[in-house]
Amino acid sequence: MTNFLPFALPEIGQEEIDEVVDSLRSGWLTTGPKTKRFEQDFTEFLGGDIESISINSATSGLHLALEALGISPGDEVITTPYTFTATGEVVRYLSSNPIFVDIDPTTFNIDPAKIEAAITPRTKAILIVHFGGLACEMEPILKIAQKHGLKVVEDAAHAIPTTYQGKLVGTLDSDVTVYSFYATKPIATGEGGMLVTRNPEIAKRCRIMRLHGISRDAFDRYTSTKPAWYYEIIAPGFKYNMTDLAASLGIHQLKKAWTFQQKRAEIAKRYDTELANLPLLLPPTPKDGDVHSWHLYVIRLVDLAKISREAFIEQMAARGIGCSVHFIPLHLHPYWRDTYYLKPRDFPCALSAYERAVSLPIYTKMTEADQERVINAVKEILSV
Repeated sequence: MTNFLPFALPEIGQEEIDEVVDSLRSGWLTTGPKTKRFEQDFTEFLGGDIESISINSATSGLHLALEALGISPGDEVITTPYTFTATGEVVRYLSSNPIFVDIDPTTFNIDPAKIEAAITPRTKAILIVHFGGLACEMEPILKIAQKHGLKVVEDAAHAIPTTYQGKLVGTLDSDVTVYSFYATKPIATGEGGMLVTRNPEIAKRCRIMRLHGISRDAFDRYTSTKPAWYYEIIAPGFKYNMTDLAASLGIHQLKKAWTFQQKRAEIAKRYDTELANLPLLLPPTPKDGDVHSWHLYVIRLVDLAKISREAFIEQMAARGIGCSVHFIPLHLHPYWRDTYYLKPRDFPCALSAYERAVSLPIYTKMTEADQERVINAVKEILSV
């Protein structure tokens, strides 16, 4: 059999390797100078008055964001069912309740037109997800939030470097944006993420809660030239800090973010051209002037395909090509279904998307021959 073509693969260069080795030799393995440098680089990448706070995962960042915004037991946070469970579970960490709102059937992003009907006196925030790296329609979402006095958190796990109306995600008028640097993401540190905000009080709270609720930064305590052993615990915080080893990767991955995006966009454009006449729906493209990160390339099989989504994935695997499904909507999972008494048809657009969606391989290390393998396999299976 031909070598297996994975669904995703990070691109790690010699620069990243050298930086990690330098960190190992320095003795700084946990949060230290490389982490601080990565945070500074990230702020410069976004520009403006953004504060960047490194974390060990996007899940951690979303939890910190909601905690810093004062989300409390019994509160409600409006979000999408078409996401990974982390988006919903962080709401439950705070004994609050996610209120799911169906998606736009084209973009798979939360449908702004359906948000207002879900708002109640207990609603405190809207937590959106930029699915696949295509920005949500943020203007109407932010207007709804302002009208009702709600906070807005962006789950930008897929969305670097994504833009909306010419502005980078992370620089919009939301309260907090959180990125993921998991191994499959547009830039990768293995595990890790970044939380960004313009609000200094939110930033201060997140920094404190990121590391056990300590009243001062642990890095400063260990590098101070004066006795600095004393600290105070001012809240029951968490262990969410990034390591210097992960930051060493991030420093150089970030420098390549635009190059990576261009490579992904070229693959997506080739897929669009080659797969256009097959019985499937292509993923939506960004509006003129905006940037899609193309973290995911999701096709949807139509009835004319005469093959189930499951059979399609099996046949791709038989040809040595890995595919995936993004996502199994949360309301179909036992925990969310049973806790909130949800039914499959409660969110018909999310259900329909899930039943037809297949994520094809798209990553920067794909060669033209790799792309050709994917294209030919899809054509063989769907041209029957």
